[in-house]
Amino acid sequence: SVLLAGILLKLGSFGLIRYNLCIFQDASAFFSPAVFTFSSLGIIYASLTTLQQVDLKKIIAYSSVGHMSLILLGIFSNSFISIVGAITLMLSHGITSSALFMLIGVLYERHNTRIIKYYSGLVQVMPLFSTFFVTFSLANLALPSTSNFIGEVLILVGCFFTNT
Repeated sequence: SVLLAGILLKLGSFGLIRYNLCIFQDASAFFSPAVFTFSSLGIIYASLTTLQQVDLKKIIAYSSVGHMSLILLGIFSNSFISIVGAITLMLSHGITSSALFMLIGVLYERHNTRIIKYYSGLVQVMPLFSTFFVTFSLANLALPSTSNFIGEVLILVGCFFTNT
């Protein structure tokens, strides 16, 4: 899951930027409304599905689907600001989600479960680990002043200027 979130999903997004926008410009412009619709629905559906999960690994996985839908929205907006934001979000999401998957792997090796309700006193047992986990979780949440926030804001600003 670390390789999938950190490298393989970004490889597909890079392929869309490199080949789809450069070689198939007319097709990208023609299908961009459909991609906007599916990306918006993907963001909403992945976010709602993430809220229902109790397994930590599934929470990170579904939030990654939502982030990748946002990256797809930025790529197909065909503005420079959105593409820069998509690349920024790809890089920062690769770091934060990979770190979260590794931290969840450490928790699973130590406690043999990934269910949230069993981690109620984790701060007393593992304070440094909890600090790292909260830091990367807030970065994945796109807290202001993190690179995920910068990428998401650039994507949304570029989409706004494209559609006005």
